Amino acid sequence: MNRGDVPDVVIVGEPLVEFSAADPLTHAETFRLSFSGDALNAAIAASAAGAHVALVTRTGEDEFGDRLVDFAARHGIDTRWMWRGPGHTGAYVVGADPLGTRAFAYLRSGSAASRLGPADVDRAPVAEARAVLLSGITAALSDSCAAAVVHAAEKAGGKVVYDPNFRSRLTTPAAAREILAKVAPRAALVLPSCPTDTSALLDTTDPEEAAEACLDLGAAAVAVTCGADGVLLASGRERRHLPAIPATEIVDATGAGDAFGGALTARLARGASIVDAVRGGAAAASICLGGQGGTGRIATAADIERLLAES
Repeated sequence: MNRGDVPDVVIVGEPLVEFSAADPLTHAETFRLSFSGDALNAAIAASAAGAHVALVTRTGEDEFGDRLVDFAARHGIDTRWMWRGPGHTGAYVVGADPLGTRAFAYLRSGSAASRLGPADVDRAPVAEARAVLLSGITAALSDSCAAAVVHAAEKAGGKVVYDPNFRSRLTTPAAAREILAKVAPRAALVLPSCPTDTSALLDTTDPEEAAEACLDLGAAAVAVTCGADGVLLASGRERRHLPAIPATEIVDATGAGDAFGGALTARLARGASIVDAVRGGAAAASICLGGQGGTGRIATAADIERLLAES
């Protein structure tokens, strides 16, 4: 494979059909069809931020799979490693809530992407990419997916950005901690959220303690996201607090964390410092809040630079 054909960023995970409502699921009646999932949201954010992005996944051999691959391609994602079947295309339903307390109902058990494994990682340009973004959600889908995440971290050779992304409906704290312990020593950057990830996986709601815990696991750097309190960035002896970048509009918090991870990984892959990458990711996350659903508002590279200049 020629260097020009190699993606800057490789993301391993499950894209999902998304049915989103502007009301809580307890009484919502109208839903908007789109496509989302943490891996797809991050891939689209990375592509919009200027990177050549490949998504390594499986979709069902069904109409939703057709539409999903087309959706990814239209958003600039390299779909060569989006294989089809067996199994159905996963989906979820979400009730939007600007305050961030969203309700999700997942329809992904036995999905095509849940059958990803180390052999799929070996067929993808993981070792050649400049950065590889992995997620605890992907690891939680199945035993084979967990093995794929760990194998991808091993193949990436220290170029991993890892978002623990703990979801209690998908996995247990013990299982998620085990994956974090295996991936962190191979990670250039770990992105735990505080308090959700840190309390479940690191037994703390203190950002500094969480950062130290991830560094002790072997991560080269840690960016602890703290919502409106910004990001604590830690690496070696450096500890730096980066303030939050206020959103100009808040419609739905779905996908904001994915936009953060995707945009910052794109910037890292294209040569930015960790500080600049994290600030760009924070800007992308703030912009994402202005749309409904995981891909309702996508931050372009120009959008990110404009918001950074204004902040």
